[in-house]
Amino acid sequence: MALPDLDLWMNGEYVGAWYWTRGGVPVLRYDESWLRSPQVRPLSLSLPIPAGEKEVRGPAVEHYFDNLLPDARHIRERLRRRFRVTGSSAAELLAAIGRDCVGALQLMPAGEAPPPFDRIESQPLREAQVAAALRQVTVDNPTPDSDADLRISIAGAQEKTALLYARGQWRRPLGATPTTHIFKLPLGLIGNLRADMHDSVENEWLCAQILNAWGLPAARCEIGRFEDQKALVVERFDRRWMPGRRWIARLPQEDFCQATGTPAERKYESDGGPGLRQSLALLSASETAQADSLRFALTQLAFWLLAATDGHAKNFSLFLEGGDRYTMAPLYDVLSAWPIIGRGPNHIAYPRARLAMALRAKNAHYHLAEVQTRHWQLLATQTGVAHAFEQMVALVAQALPALDVLESTLPPDFPPRIWEAVRNGVRTHCQRFEAGLG
Repeated sequence: MALPDLDLWMNGEYVGAWYWTRGGVPVLRYDESWLRSPQVRPLSLSLPIPAGEKEVRGPAVEHYFDNLLPDARHIRERLRRRFRVTGSSAAELLAAIGRDCVGALQLMPAGEAPPPFDRIESQPLREAQVAAALRQVTVDNPTPDSDADLRISIAGAQEKTALLYARGQWRRPLGATPTTHIFKLPLGLIGNLRADMHDSVENEWLCAQILNAWGLPAARCEIGRFEDQKALVVERFDRRWMPGRRWIARLPQEDFCQATGTPAERKYESDGGPGLRQSLALLSASETAQADSLRFALTQLAFWLLAATDGHAKNFSLFLEGGDRYTMAPLYDVLSAWPIIGRGPNHIAYPRARLAMALRAKNAHYHLAEVQTRHWQLLATQTGVAHAFEQMVALVAQALPALDVLESTLPPDFPPRIWEAVRNGVRTHCQRFEAGLG
């Protein structure tokens, strides 16, 4: 069966089309009107606008669009059943749910234009309706009054949905109005070890607060409770209210897999995806290269302190500015493994816990237990930023005092096991780092 051709739009401007040749080669065609627009930029660093031409062909085209979809196959399959998509290709699924993606892109069936973008159209929701929407996330056939017509695609591995917050309440966006917040549900038991991540909402919220306290910008979020439902409510940094709050702009962005033309199934370095060197090479050409390279290296150190083991290429993103300019986006999707590191059922032994990107000397060092202070010195050198290692030393020195301040702001019902595991784990790694300073 032929795959659907899709038209591409950004904030009411026609960008081009995604289609296939008769031989099955994916093609991205930039439209002439987009090339003349003041907003012109490539969809991706991996899909540059060719000099004198309008078309980009090859696997990078399909990889880019596939990365707009949820990573987990079971979530894609549920979306396929929910929206009655007969095929399993990225194009067929995005034809059904590509109206509100990560970044600025809207995908429409060929020949269809999105509704007007420069206004807010929405349906207000009561708390009970938000709770119902969260219950429907994992349901194949939602109830008629649910968000079945909310055709959004949010990349990532977790169960999630998204809503609009406007005029002081939660709303279901209508027309071309974008969502402003992502709702992430608790993970439960994960992986072959059945690791217990029922408190993933509190865990991720805590990691975001810690990263911000350490000077590493992370997406703003809060723990939301709606009747019997709990979710991490994350403010989207790829959305911006325009003057007068009359409409919301979608901001172009992409993750490191998209930027490097990497398929989603290779998001981990150990599976062939981008590692530290390739990521630093990418950031070396950003508009704020020195600051972004330093922030990326400090983030890797923070991930080691936090035992944040899922920092793969899809969990780092870039803002695509006008022309060929880009900068690093805030951090997101950070979870600490400290609460599940240990002995016994539903835990992982410390020697087995691995980072997503390896620190490299003569060998690759993925495991938390293998990482030494000298590996951070080498990474600091690789950033090309003067005094980068001194910044790492300063981060470790202020890590625990920042946690002491943060402790006083924890909600009264915050799970003690999450806080204590993270605090004690950070202390252990800080001590190891400082012991290696000699």
